[in-house]
Amino acid sequence: MTAASLDVVAVGNAIVDIIAAADDALIDAEGLTKGGMQLVDAARADVLYGKMGTAHEISGGSAANTIAGMAALGRKCGFIGQVADDQFGKVFSHDIRAIGVDFTTPMRGEEPPTAQCLIFVTPDGQRTMNTFLGASQYLPAKALDKVMIERAAVLYLEGYLWDPEEPRAAMREAIAIAKNAGRKVAFTLSDNFVISRHGDDFRALLNAGDIDILFANEGEICTLMDTEDFEAAVAAAAPLVPTLVVTRSEKGAIAIQNGVRAEVAAEPVDKVVDTTGAGDLFAAGFLAGQAEGRSLADSLTMGSVCAAEIISHYGPRPEADLKALVAARLG
Repeated sequence: MTAASLDVVAVGNAIVDIIAAADDALIDAEGLTKGGMQLVDAARADVLYGKMGTAHEISGGSAANTIAGMAALGRKCGFIGQVADDQFGKVFSHDIRAIGVDFTTPMRGEEPPTAQCLIFVTPDGQRTMNTFLGASQYLPAKALDKVMIERAAVLYLEGYLWDPEEPRAAMREAIAIAKNAGRKVAFTLSDNFVISRHGDDFRALLNAGDIDILFANEGEICTLMDTEDFEAAVAAAAPLVPTLVVTRSEKGAIAIQNGVRAEVAAEPVDKVVDTTGAGDLFAAGFLAGQAEGRSLADSLTMGSVCAAEIISHYGPRPEADLKALVAARLG
């Protein structure tokens, strides 16, 4: 097996996030599930956009956020995701390349347009996401950069992208490419709604040994393992995957790697402004820590440091120097 020249290559939705403050009354009036994510069509996206106040437009997408965080921590990364040949597609492509990430996925035509995620952030920092997937749900297997996947130590897959059929087939192909090259596969469950639709697929991947690192939050691991008991869910999931990582919001995070468990507390934050991207950046910190050869506990701490930075401001991309924050915390 040749040495990896990239730490991680991710396959995920290529989305531009549109983020605005909102109150609970608006969330209720629009029939939205606070703190959740729902898919919307172009017409509904237009209606919700019209309800937004002053908004921030930032390149996003769950796995792309993770890769951006890893790049900020000095790791070498690639990204595979579908955009259209339109304004948002050009913005996304420019943004991800500007931070040093390899991005070679060819653009599609102008229709459907590049994906957008309309995010309402309530005063408690909870984000309610309404995603128009647009071009991102049409990532074909032929658009995969096989050489890039083979060059990466870890292939990181975004659960959100498992929902549409064409990218699901592409992700299965990406897993095969990575495994044939002797690389690891990491998977993030993304959201309970994804698990409710595709939990059987995810459990099959785990049982087949296709996933080496599984990321979940407390609710997601319970949904996947079909129990409301957190410790029971962890006990059921841990034997199925070499590394299990579960975030628990203010309760911190745990990881179990080959039977060894580590736990860390959440990092202190003066004020939670926006939780968009918290899980994504936690994964970035953890994977960067593992790439650096750090211990399981220190990798969890790196994830917590990155998540704490993200929730202190609007948007899912880091604003502070993550390397400096990690160095101050861990040396």
